[in-house]
Amino acid sequence: MVNTSRTHSREPNSEKNRATFVVKIEYCQNRTWQGRVVWADENRVEFFRSALELIRIMDEVISQGAMLQIPDQSEESSVS
Repeated sequence: MVNTSRTHSREPNSEKNRATFVVKIEYCQNRTWQGRVVWADENRVEFFRSALELIRIMDEVISQGAMLQIPDQSEESSVS
């Protein structure tokens, strides 16, 4: 007998695992997208350099409930 039941760590209808994104593709270079994604629920913006990075950002928001903190190089240079 085959066990077809699966245990998932994420519940598909859970409010915790939902997010609304607005994606703006600004460029298409090197066969991938560059642009920005706005997490509408928190009004936060992240820039992405590839479609894979866009998916990674969105997955991180959904799975952890918080935006990735990618350090801004302009902030790092002003600290020194």
